[in-house]
Amino acid sequence: MREKENKDWTLRAPGIHGECVPMCDRAREEVDFCIVGAGAGGGVVGAKLAEAGFSVVILDAGPHWNPVKDFVSDEVASRKLFWTDERITGGDDAVELGANNSGKGVGGSTVHYSMIAMRAHPEDFRRRTLEGEVPGADMQDWPVTFEDLEPYYEEVEEALQIAGPTRYPWGRRRKRYPQREHELNASAQVLVRGCMKLGIPVAPAPIATLSAPHRDRPPCVYRGFCNYGCTTNAKSSILVTYIPRAIAAGAEVRANSMVARIEHDEHGRVTGVLHFHKRSSELFRQRARNVVLAGYAVETPRLLLNSSSTLFPDGLANSSGLVGKCFMLHTGEQVFAKFPDHISQYKAPPPGGAITEHFNRTMPDVDFICGYTIEVVGPHPVDFAARLATARGMWGATLRRTMLDYNYYSGLGIVGEVLPQWGNIVKLHGTERDGYGLPVAHVVFSFHKNDKQIVAHAKEKMKEILRAAGGEDVWSADRTAHLLGTCRMGADPSDSVVNRDCRAHDVPNLFICDGSVFPTSTAVNPSLTIEAIAARTADRISEMARRGELKNV
Repeated sequence: MREKENKDWTLRAPGIHGECVPMCDRAREEVDFCIVGAGAGGGVVGAKLAEAGFSVVILDAGPHWNPVKDFVSDEVASRKLFWTDERITGGDDAVELGANNSGKGVGGSTVHYSMIAMRAHPEDFRRRTLEGEVPGADMQDWPVTFEDLEPYYEEVEEALQIAGPTRYPWGRRRKRYPQREHELNASAQVLVRGCMKLGIPVAPAPIATLSAPHRDRPPCVYRGFCNYGCTTNAKSSILVTYIPRAIAAGAEVRANSMVARIEHDEHGRVTGVLHFHKRSSELFRQRARNVVLAGYAVETPRLLLNSSSTLFPDGLANSSGLVGKCFMLHTGEQVFAKFPDHISQYKAPPPGGAITEHFNRTMPDVDFICGYTIEVVGPHPVDFAARLATARGMWGATLRRTMLDYNYYSGLGIVGEVLPQWGNIVKLHGTERDGYGLPVAHVVFSFHKNDKQIVAHAKEKMKEILRAAGGEDVWSADRTAHLLGTCRMGADPSDSVVNRDCRAHDVPNLFICDGSVFPTSTAVNPSLTIEAIAARTADRISEMARRGELKNV
């Protein structure tokens, strides 16, 4: 690196297009922590580290959204909130990655997620112990327990002001949610009606949107476009909760900054990151004493693999060979039925307002382990039409006639546990490059036999519930959701990428804090667990610093 006219810094970046490029002023300043990704993991850990007195820069590949100006009640126009950059998929069950809840922009996927805020259960952290060895799967216990995360679940629920029921019939007894439960919309009432008739326990779902005013934020006005960005700030996304906290504590949030590579010194300690800014070909260096990756289950391993060097020939922090391995998601099959009464399935109170975890367990007398959660879904017209086209083969006049009855349909969906498999991987594509000249992610995925058996069971149960509620013309649509795994946590450096504190085994000043660290997928929406892990990681980092275990911090 050399100085240019006493003003800008330049660098040469072999293997990344754009060499000898000017550096921004801030890049000359070394910070305590550079955090890559401003979503559920990065936003939480960034805010807490800044509040603990560390200097923090948070980089995100997308814009810093202004809810009032940038969010619109339009399905197509809101696609910009999703990560839709090119990715290559393959395997027996290639997945549509753009539809799997990744987000691009400050706030990440919490800007457009369905807000269901569920805790994992104690048994979810002990799958290997409880289920034993499963042929074809790599089941592992988590190196943290439910007891380790429980105080952080409570902390995050309070910070997000989760609205939930006074009595939740699954999991351990817990104190009351910060805000009262939301009223149930017509689709949620369908689930309640069907479950009650069949004797299946059901409850209002815990939801991350306000049911009463909180500080400067209003309660939900039930406009019904929750999955396309909340214009009123009632939705407790990271964008309007933890990011303002981070900024108030002195952190810099740098949007439109696509990180290309993590740098390290001759001792294998990271020294910062190289990133592009606003789609330019210029590379910028952000120097940092520590780096936290929070880019989620595809972009995090992609970045580590793209940061290979002579010291780390197989990718940064990858001596175990597990970076990119055991990629998981959730099965998300949906079942719909037509009702004689007007439903308006998209309309709030928030879609997903009711839930049953009755099947979220290893059940007796079934041919599979683990289980699934059933939730209410409420696709808007464009998405619903797409489901009709792909699931029922409807096109043209037939599709148009069916869509005239859109408001009479109601649907259910699952969050089904998917087993970790070595053959499900995220790797760098050999020839395909993105707009920056970086290798794109190549994701290979196939379902385990157990995953398929869960789906088959769930479809039949959802059909039973909808028919019991009075539905007819029942049909199902295949779907997946929530990308997980690829940099799992564990106690053994030969069998995991990070330890129980999300600290990389190979690189002592590198942390990974997102859904990629999950050893197993669980059968609940993952956002609250990601946020709880991030909150705990921030506290553990502060403790390490106090003990002098982090150099130069």
